[in-house]
Amino acid sequence: MLSLPPSVRIFLCLVPADTRRSFDGLARMASELVEGDPFSGHLFVFCNRRGDRLKILYWDRDGYALWYKRLEEGVFRFPKGAGARAELTSSELALVLEGIDVRDLRRRKRYARPSLFWGKENEGARERCAIRA
Repeated sequence: MLSLPPSVRIFLCLVPADTRRSFDGLARMASELVEGDPFSGHLFVFCNRRGDRLKILYWDRDGYALWYKRLEEGVFRFPKGAGARAELTSSELALVLEGIDVRDLRRRKRYARPSLFWGKENEGARERCAIRA
């Protein structure tokens, strides 16, 4: 079981990655394709075209860390997404690493607080939060 703080997000790059890439190449893919900050401490997951190799890149206080897994049989099955990236929960990543196909799972309805993303679609949210405070 993965034990990650709730502040850590997990981004999956849906574009197949060359697993010969190392820290700098994957960091570049994280910033250009996934459009994330590789220095943020979030996890960036990359899979090769065949789906049998996986790399996870993250920034660990003073440098990049890379986790690599190669399957002897079978492939990783990730959820589908639109665009070049998808976001996973830590439980979904743990299931994928255990060999469970998360595309066939049904998630029961649960309460989730809306995220406070300060993008264009939520321009007024910052002002509403400031008024309440």
